[in-house]
Amino acid sequence: MTARNLNSDQFALLEFKDRIAGPQNVLANNWTASTSVCNWIGVSCGILHKRVIALNLTSMNLRGTIPPHLGNLSFLLSLDLSRNNLYGQLPKELGQLHRLRILLLSYNLQKLKMKNNNFTGTIPEALVNISNLEILNLGFNQLSGQVPSSIFKISSFKIIDLSSNSLSGTLPNDMCQHLPKLEGLYLSWNELSGNIPSSMGKCSNLKNLSLSYNQFMGIIPRNIGNLTRLQELYLGSNNLEGQIPEEIGNLLDLELLNLKAIKGLTGQIPTLTFNISSLKTINLSNNSLSGNLPPITNVPKLETLLLWGNKLSGNIPNSISNASMLKNLDLGDNLFSGPIPKMLASLKHLEVLLIHDNNLITGSATDHEWNFLSSLTNCKNLRKISVSGNPLSGVLPTYIGNLSKSLQYFYASYCELQGNIPMEIGNLSNMLVLELGYNKFSGFIPTSIGGLRNLQSLGLSSNKLGGPISESLCDLERLYNLFLGLNKLNGSIPSCLGNITSLRYLYLESNKLSILKIDLSSNHLHNSHAIDVGNLRSLLNLNLSRNLLTGDILSTFGGLQTLVSLDLSNNKLHGHIPESFDGLISLEFLDLCNNNLSGVIPKSLEKLLYLNYFNVSFNRLEGEIPTEGCFSNFSSSSFMKNSALCGPPRLLVPPCKNNNHENSQMIILHTFRYGLPAIGIFVVLIVLTIMYRRCQRRSTSLPIKDDLLSLKTLRRISHVELSQATNGFEESNMLGSGSFGYVYKGRLSDGMEVAIKVFNFQTEGAFRSFDIECDALRNIVHRNIVKVITCCSSVDFKALVLDYMSNGNLEKWLHSKNCFLDIKQRVDIMIDVAVAIEHLHNGYPTPIIHCDIKPSNILLDEDMVAHVGDFGIAKLLGEGEVMKQTMTLATIGYMAPEFGLTGIVSIKCDVYSYGIILIETFTKKKPTDNFFAEEVTIRHWMESSLPKGAIEIADVDLLRREDEYFVVKANCISSIMELALNCSAELPEERKDMKDVVVELKKIKQRLLNNIEHV
Repeated sequence: MTARNLNSDQFALLEFKDRIAGPQNVLANNWTASTSVCNWIGVSCGILHKRVIALNLTSMNLRGTIPPHLGNLSFLLSLDLSRNNLYGQLPKELGQLHRLRILLLSYNLQKLKMKNNNFTGTIPEALVNISNLEILNLGFNQLSGQVPSSIFKISSFKIIDLSSNSLSGTLPNDMCQHLPKLEGLYLSWNELSGNIPSSMGKCSNLKNLSLSYNQFMGIIPRNIGNLTRLQELYLGSNNLEGQIPEEIGNLLDLELLNLKAIKGLTGQIPTLTFNISSLKTINLSNNSLSGNLPPITNVPKLETLLLWGNKLSGNIPNSISNASMLKNLDLGDNLFSGPIPKMLASLKHLEVLLIHDNNLITGSATDHEWNFLSSLTNCKNLRKISVSGNPLSGVLPTYIGNLSKSLQYFYASYCELQGNIPMEIGNLSNMLVLELGYNKFSGFIPTSIGGLRNLQSLGLSSNKLGGPISESLCDLERLYNLFLGLNKLNGSIPSCLGNITSLRYLYLESNKLSILKIDLSSNHLHNSHAIDVGNLRSLLNLNLSRNLLTGDILSTFGGLQTLVSLDLSNNKLHGHIPESFDGLISLEFLDLCNNNLSGVIPKSLEKLLYLNYFNVSFNRLEGEIPTEGCFSNFSSSSFMKNSALCGPPRLLVPPCKNNNHENSQMIILHTFRYGLPAIGIFVVLIVLTIMYRRCQRRSTSLPIKDDLLSLKTLRRISHVELSQATNGFEESNMLGSGSFGYVYKGRLSDGMEVAIKVFNFQTEGAFRSFDIECDALRNIVHRNIVKVITCCSSVDFKALVLDYMSNGNLEKWLHSKNCFLDIKQRVDIMIDVAVAIEHLHNGYPTPIIHCDIKPSNILLDEDMVAHVGDFGIAKLLGEGEVMKQTMTLATIGYMAPEFGLTGIVSIKCDVYSYGIILIETFTKKKPTDNFFAEEVTIRHWMESSLPKGAIEIADVDLLRREDEYFVVKANCISSIMELALNCSAELPEERKDMKDVVVELKKIKQRLLNNIEHV
């Protein structure tokens, strides 16, 4: 009998093992039929009957589901599967474990950074059949539905933990009548509602009651004072109302009281609250409590007192000194008045003192001495002080420098302080944040502040500080925020501030500073009109290069008569070069290259006598280049790559024709540009056709009908037509959305089905993305790249009309339940994608970097042929370029390391992304899955898992051991994963070229087909 029962236990556990995966295959290697169940890891058996009585697999990083077979472990007393990655629904068969006393399936509350189980569905009603159950722990899962009321009738319960789920419903009013042994009830972080049961006071053995973060209503039951063994009480963040019952004072063993964030909680704090000698934490913050703070009589163990965000008034009682162990005191945002008590000096262990936003004063109404600050010098553990928003007045005393060296945060803004900031403040060497703004300080900024080497934020705004900005501030190497606005500072801005590499926010507004040099190059600045420096009459150097500035150049720059150097290069500026630039009479250096400037070079710039460097290359300028004055010294490199400049032969531009002829040419040019867009389209078509024929000579493997963008296909279309095609851009026609807009399915008037990508002009960068995509796609004609049929562009509406892909995208086919791709389809799709990327990199004189290759951008037509789309952040390499710098980030997980860290992109970034997609396509794992955490990326996982065999890594639906082609498929997948690792190498130079990838993939496919034929 024992052997047969042991075999049934063995069978149940083997069924469990088959549904579980672990990081080191612990169960697979240890739970084997050749050894006794009682010797298996995590399994305990009874001494006499040798049946399984305990299963403890906590914190083993297991993944999988719980099978119903565990219900056959009929002698099981304890089941602990907590702190793993289990998921799915709890089987009702667990209710068959009639001897079970402990059921732990939760996430450990004390280790919040560990992975948790992810059980879903409802709590099985069958659990009520386990009549001896003492501990039920299902916390930190995703269980939903109502808590079965019958659970609260299992009289053996000592602990019920269902916290952090999505459970709803109400608690039975009589629940505590059936739970005489209950010691812990944890129901926080759910969606429970109704009243707190009136029978709660009958759970006489209760030590921990946690009902926070629910939707409980009504009052706090007065009979809660009957729970005389209670140690922790959490009722915060509910919809309760009324007053705190006086009976709270009866809980003489209470260590933690948390009633925070209950806006309906009113009245005074019960006096007896501060007579519970066992209390360590009181949190009554963010309520509507009023009245005076009761005398603090007998709380010798109290460490944390949080009362902020109420309406408490009166003085802070001197009896606060009785809480001699207090570490954290927060009385902020109340109505306290009177002096700050000197008795705070008795709190030797105090670390945090927050009394901001009250009506407190320093001492007597006449002397305004900061006596309390002197007393705080006895508190050697102080880390944070906030007295902001109190009418303290007076002068900041010199003995502030005597405060604890551990002080890191000091807030005293809006305190009506005056006089000088004492030099002694520099003694606080560990300070991280110093906030003294919105006072009446005068004098200089003390140089001693430069000694606060750890300082990250310095706030001195809105005072009366004068003199120059001390260069000692440049020693604050970790400074992130510097607020000096609204003062009377004068002189120049120290150039050494530019050496503080961590500085992100610098406010200098409304001072008397004379700025000589501004260097904001290589940032993310966008709006040129937001940078109006026309009033800085003494400015010598202005560098705004390598930003993302758009709009035209402000004419107010022309008033900077002292300006010696102006650099606006490498932006997106358009419009004309301002005529007012002739007012830059001191200018020696002018760089406007790499923008979108148009029009002529103003002849008036010939007056700039000192100009010795001039560069307007890579723009769209036209007309005659000035030749007099300084222009006689400039070479051809100053003007190259513009659209229609003319001038002397030495500048390597066409000669200018006579004025009459030139005028007629300009008229014709503008007629073609603005009056006859149809002719423009025709010209583009001719260019595309020529490019196509060149490509055809390079490779004749693709059919003409797939690649040629014909005259019939490319046609003009209006906003109105697109609206009609999508039924007014109806939501039911939306195919998807992205960073810059939405994609709709539409049917044109001729019956053609299309995909319409509409750019959201309210999204920053959307129209720029439209320009980039147009610029990239106008040169691309390829079977595996989404074809643009036409576009619609107006001032406030831009859209691309694309070929409709009836089978959606690769992401849908990989991760949707109703979709499946066999191994040949996956190989074919990845060959299509590789061919497309190779064409982008090598098919044209100007290589194109897609920058955002991912499954959602790989679209599938009716024949399951793959097409690469969405060129919204693509980059075109110029002649001789192998990489570009960009401020735009791609999709996390698919982005190459150098792209994410430095913003440098090259064709090797696309190769990296392709390698990651190869792994995802054959493993069905996303690079952003929770399975991959911290340093373990999908690539690292593949690198360590591949030697164990394809069965360990492949999509379970793709590769099964019973498959007749198992070995052939496994070899194919292994070869592809080796290729994926070569594509996704950490260093760009170690990655394969896409040309080689295409060749290798085709060989792998051919081997697959040949081997299947011979099996």
